[in-house]
Amino acid sequence: MSTLIYFFLTLKLPVLLCKLVFPGCPVSWTDYVCRDGDLMISAFLPLYTHQTSQHSKGPEDTIIHPQINANNYQFAIALTFAIKEINRNPLLLPNASLGYCIYTAGPYEKQTSFSFLFWLTGEDKLIPNYTCRREEKYIAAISGTTWEISSLLGIYLGLYNYPQLTFGTFEPNLNDPVKFPSLYQMATNESSLVLGMVSLMVYFRWNWVGLIISEDEKGVHFVSELILELEKNSVCVAFMEMLPVMNVHYIVEPNIIQNRIEASTAKVIICYGDTESSLGILFRIWEHILPWRIWVTTSQWEVFTAMKHLFLDSFHGTLIFSKHHGEISTFKDFVKTVTPSKYPEDIFLARLWEIYFNCPLSHASCKSVENCSYKGSLEWLPWYYFEKAMSDGSYHVYNVVYAVAHTLHKMLLQQIDMSAVKNGERMKFPHWKLNHILKNIQFTNPSGDQVNLHPSEKLNVEYDILNFWNFPQGLGYKVKVGTFSPYFPPGQQLSLSEDKIEWSTGVRETPTSVCHESCVPGFRKSLQEGKAVCCFDCSLCPENEISNGTGKYLEQCVKCPDTQYSNTERTRCLQKVVTFLAYENPLGITLAGIALCLSLLTVLVIGVFVKHQNTPIVKANNRTLSYILLISLTFCFLCSFLFIGQPNTATCILQQITFGVVFTLAVSTVLAKTITVVLAFKITMPGRRMRGFLKSGAPKFIIPICTFIQIIICGIWLGTSPPYVDTDAHSEHGQIIILCNKGSVTAFYCVLVYLWVLSIGSFTVAFLSRNLPDTFNEARYLTFSMLLFCSVWVTFLPVYHSAKGEVMVAVEVFSILASSTGLLSCIFIPKCYIILMRPDKNSLKAMRDRVRWK
Repeated sequence: MSTLIYFFLTLKLPVLLCKLVFPGCPVSWTDYVCRDGDLMISAFLPLYTHQTSQHSKGPEDTIIHPQINANNYQFAIALTFAIKEINRNPLLLPNASLGYCIYTAGPYEKQTSFSFLFWLTGEDKLIPNYTCRREEKYIAAISGTTWEISSLLGIYLGLYNYPQLTFGTFEPNLNDPVKFPSLYQMATNESSLVLGMVSLMVYFRWNWVGLIISEDEKGVHFVSELILELEKNSVCVAFMEMLPVMNVHYIVEPNIIQNRIEASTAKVIICYGDTESSLGILFRIWEHILPWRIWVTTSQWEVFTAMKHLFLDSFHGTLIFSKHHGEISTFKDFVKTVTPSKYPEDIFLARLWEIYFNCPLSHASCKSVENCSYKGSLEWLPWYYFEKAMSDGSYHVYNVVYAVAHTLHKMLLQQIDMSAVKNGERMKFPHWKLNHILKNIQFTNPSGDQVNLHPSEKLNVEYDILNFWNFPQGLGYKVKVGTFSPYFPPGQQLSLSEDKIEWSTGVRETPTSVCHESCVPGFRKSLQEGKAVCCFDCSLCPENEISNGTGKYLEQCVKCPDTQYSNTERTRCLQKVVTFLAYENPLGITLAGIALCLSLLTVLVIGVFVKHQNTPIVKANNRTLSYILLISLTFCFLCSFLFIGQPNTATCILQQITFGVVFTLAVSTVLAKTITVVLAFKITMPGRRMRGFLKSGAPKFIIPICTFIQIIICGIWLGTSPPYVDTDAHSEHGQIIILCNKGSVTAFYCVLVYLWVLSIGSFTVAFLSRNLPDTFNEARYLTFSMLLFCSVWVTFLPVYHSAKGEVMVAVEVFSILASSTGLLSCIFIPKCYIILMRPDKNSLKAMRDRVRWK
């Protein structure tokens, strides 16, 4: 598309007929032009500006000189155009005509003061506070575009209570009614400009921008609001340069700022300020050397340079915020008619023709062109010299003239000024009487826009966003690519057509301007100490935390719910697998198989003992207690199955209660057997009185008593805080383990401590009776079994607490199986070996021979 437009623009070859020449007549700050009327408006316009010419590659060779500015001359054309419309309108200010006088203003205070005093006295000889004008026709003054010009004139005109209307950008300091009692600003507050620019940064995700601002009252106010809004939207300032309004140091050494721009990684620069300041001169110098950047600026910076080489320049792709206003359809046609032949008294127009159409001024008067047969037109000038469309400033000038006309018209209708009488053909108005109506004037201009001079009732400004295509050979083109309206809800205020935007880099992809590339999903921002928040490192999210968004959503990772876990990339949460010590689990099936085998082995031992119950070895080991112990060990092995499989409330309660009661039964049986062995030895010795105690079966009462105590402990446990089904979502990555919570850990430890006390008691008694002289003395086996039992459960506690998830359950099952196996193997396996493998030793004769041998 850009190629077609470039080809189209090259067809405008008449612009090449314009020739820029150095003026023959020197510029004079007393230049002015007037056109008479019943009522006169004075206009102080910045028609002369600083121009630069560069003859080498170095900026030190730049020449700066004053020259007529064709684009600023559009202010004078808008003034003339508005007055002609009003004078032709029979419904507005009838029976009176408006006239004007245009004087130069700026760029220095000296020139502005000189022009004002020249206007005030009416003579070349400047006499302050004195006027030679005999007729009071001047009823208002127009000033702009800079704050310096308007404030300086405001101080002077305020002394006379003279109405002053400014057409420059909004200046907060000019709203002071004490310092400027008769000054009225046509522009509105630019707070919506700040919102619009920040919205643009947010839209394109540019969070690293540079600022180049004029160091004047307007610039300071703008940048203070801009920085606050940027901070609210997490946009950082890479660098900020506040340039004085006019400083020779910056003009002579532009590399100071240029190096700052080149060194910065910011690709987007917001530019705001006065085009006639040192900032404007710098941009004219930089046209040959400035690196490519994306410039975001206002309409007063629509024209930066006039480069004529065959490459896209540095300002191609600039985004311009231009105030939205209605179109004055007849303005462009009027521009075509503005020529020195039609306005021979206009020295400014004559100077334009001298520079751009090679029509020299008369050296005698320096006021009229001579020997100029070429009929030129302002519409022939290239865009970088003269903009055909009405600019924002010209639109304000147009509204200023209509505001004065409507004020005068309202005064006539209300007959406020009864002293307004005809004096010949001229009407006289005391200028100070306009202020009362002017400050509250409201009207609709010919384009249909509402105009209101009251500061508190002005509407917010809407902006058109233009994309500046600065093609080679000075063929520029501005394309409307979007709008910004503060009247829409947040998030809908900015509207853009990205496909229409031409970027400075010459590509269609949206460029980036960030201090650090955005973190990819799975990482989070880690701020760098001492640097802006936009400069950060990216670090991987911790385990079970993710980040899958962009921008502010990556500042911290989000923790996954307990039922989910993060994937390896830390980009999404996955559902955890519900698990437990199941029979399908290799560990679960192994423990279940061991428990089943040991249970069958115990039953087998019971069968052996029952079959050989009348043999000496079975009788000597107390058949009843042996049967009780074997049955309890069988249940000990079988209770392991309560720990395997998906837990539920019933199994959780039965796990611990069955474990505690059955093991108490087993250990108390071992204690009873140990005591029985000791008592049996005591009976064999003469003079002992233990026979009756042993025959009464007193040791057998140890079993129910000890077991009953454990039942009481378990009952209290169930009554206070019973076990329940719980989940463990943290022990194993990606798993939710269903297990039984002990409920009361204290009660669980009480059960273990009670078992430990019984086992220590059994171990102690068995240890003391290990050397008793009896053929089938099993005290040694009982001692070793209790030693093994205690070792298992002493080791159990630290291992149990260090284990997690299903391993913790497996540790408890293993401890049950190991301790039970210790009792079975140490007490009964040796006896089964004798019964089955050495039956010769399991006889009365063998017993007697052994006793005789000893």
